[in-house]
Amino acid sequence: MAEVFLLRWWDASPWWLLVVPLTFALIAIVVEGRRLRDRLAEVARQRDEAAAQLDRRISELFSLRELGYVVSESLELSHIVQQVARYATRFLQAGGAIVVLQDQAGAGLEVLAAEGTLSELMGQRSDGGGSLVGTSIERGRIEVAQAMPGRQFPLFAGATAASVAVVPLRLRGERIGAIAVTDRSGGPFTTEDLWLLSTVATNASVALANSRLFAIVERGRREWETAFNALHEGLAVIGPEGRIQRANSSLARLAGVPEPELIGRDFQALLFGEAEAPAALLASARRGESPAPGVVRIAPDRFLRLTVSPLAGAPRAVVALVEDVTEQQALEAQLFQNEKMAAIGQLVSGVAHELNNPLTSIAGLTELLLERGPGGDATRQHLRVIHDQADRAGRIVRNLLTFVRKGTPEPEPFDLNEVAMGTSLLIAYEVRLRDVELDTRPSEEPVMVVGDRNELQQVIVNLVTNAVQALAGLPAGRRRAITLETASDGDHARIVVRDTGDGVPAEFVPNLFTPFFTTKPAGQGTGLGLSLSYGLVQAHGGTLTYAPAPGGGAEFTVTLPRAEVPAPAQSGPSRSVLLVGDDAPAQRVLGALFAPDGLAVDTARTGDQALALAGARDYALVVADAGIAVSAGEPFVRALLRADAKWEGRLITIGGRSAADGPHRVSRPFDLRRLRALADRLMADAAGVSTPPPEPAATDRA
Repeated sequence: MAEVFLLRWWDASPWWLLVVPLTFALIAIVVEGRRLRDRLAEVARQRDEAAAQLDRRISELFSLRELGYVVSESLELSHIVQQVARYATRFLQAGGAIVVLQDQAGAGLEVLAAEGTLSELMGQRSDGGGSLVGTSIERGRIEVAQAMPGRQFPLFAGATAASVAVVPLRLRGERIGAIAVTDRSGGPFTTEDLWLLSTVATNASVALANSRLFAIVERGRREWETAFNALHEGLAVIGPEGRIQRANSSLARLAGVPEPELIGRDFQALLFGEAEAPAALLASARRGESPAPGVVRIAPDRFLRLTVSPLAGAPRAVVALVEDVTEQQALEAQLFQNEKMAAIGQLVSGVAHELNNPLTSIAGLTELLLERGPGGDATRQHLRVIHDQADRAGRIVRNLLTFVRKGTPEPEPFDLNEVAMGTSLLIAYEVRLRDVELDTRPSEEPVMVVGDRNELQQVIVNLVTNAVQALAGLPAGRRRAITLETASDGDHARIVVRDTGDGVPAEFVPNLFTPFFTTKPAGQGTGLGLSLSYGLVQAHGGTLTYAPAPGGGAEFTVTLPRAEVPAPAQSGPSRSVLLVGDDAPAQRVLGALFAPDGLAVDTARTGDQALALAGARDYALVVADAGIAVSAGEPFVRALLRADAKWEGRLITIGGRSAADGPHRVSRPFDLRRLRALADRLMADAAGVSTPPPEPAATDRA
């Protein structure tokens, strides 16, 4: 029944009108489903790629940030370039990376950092010609060479690579180097890779700019601090409260405290105590004024000069310059004393000559009247007084003339030991009458000087006589002793007269050698003894000084130039000097240095002329400029030493830098005293005369 029903329905119903559309609909659904499935797969793939790209960009951003932190950790150039090379290798998954920079002179390129397969290029130098690094720097753009079968690209300094990316480094618009990476493991360099490398280069350029700026600032700071501490004068910046904010090493030396302890100390209290002058100068500078420098006496024998000025841009802050002028004050005092003595000498000379005539008449007439005999005792006594006083006045005049007389009459070499011993015998009787011990201590070796024996004997007599008179007033029981000793010290000879008295009061010391100044009672002294001795010693080229004696008393020291014991005549080089150099003023100075001693001075302007003179004459000394050369181009000094080895001990080179320029060298600007001392030693050695080593110059000791 069912089959019959279906057949009837099939024949009676339009079934095909339903089946065909449904079939097409099903086919369309299947096709659209497949297309949607493919689209979803594509979207998923793009999503995964976008996620991967995003992850990579985030990673790159974090890496760039990390690079920024790393390169900012230090401003040292070596640290910066090493970190840049390391991170560039990691960012781009490269086999190696280098950072190339121009040297400071701009004469070439140098690899300052290398990583991975390029590490062997570290330190390599090149002009960059023909390489991708040089091309990138020259053109100022990124250069890329992708991998090609069997192809190697020139990288730098002869090195090659299969694939290379180079980006230039810029500093304020100037191309200063490049970063290069090679052999990326992930395939060819992409646009994103080049963008990342360019970003690394930008960060690196900023870091390098900071590094170079820091180097400039640091170099300036070191130069400033070097100059600041090189000043011999003390320099300090003083705050509004009077405390030291900054100071150099010279100020620490003047203050006698370690340099780190200066900061925060009270400037005036540290250096000047309670003196009023420094306080007034500092107050004036705080008001914006620039007062004149002031000299402050901080101890009986020490003086400091203080110069202050307001510090610009810092209210009430002061810059102070402190200079030790103790030696300068002493020299000024000595100069003033010399000028005063010269003025007194001119006055005394005229007065003494004018007094000679009347004194001669008075003494002669009184002596004539005394010889005639008759006359009362009172008259003869009056005449005797007149004669004695005229004779005394005559002795004063003679002493005055001796005091102002310049030069040393009939100079001759003699031994101070003989003069001291002879003088002690001469005055021994008077010393014994005053119950004074005289201890004469001559030197164990001859103490030779050149001068007038009688005048130096008069100096010793004056000093010993003054000592005897000083001891005469001592109370009973006090030891009365005088020590007279001679000694030699290097180039100086000394006579020392020391007593056991009370010494000279400090207030009298500045006027001790002034004519007519005396501490003795009226009628017991003219005040000319010490000034006369002072003048005689000066005429011999020496000095007469006073100092308190150890243990009490007075100590007078005569210092004279020492003369060497004449050596027997020996055969040796002539007394002549050869000066070699093309600087005419320097040649004149050297000629003036040697000519006064009777040395024959020859000069040569060229090396060939000097060689000819040295071959024709046996010079005692050759003083040559290290820059003079012979015609063949060889330095004259080396040509001279090569010609004859004897010149090694007779040659002084001015401006030499090494042992090849001679064993005896004097740097420019040369010190005349030091040069002359060296010359004297070399000439003495050449002549076979033993001499003590010269005393170093003050600048050498400092």
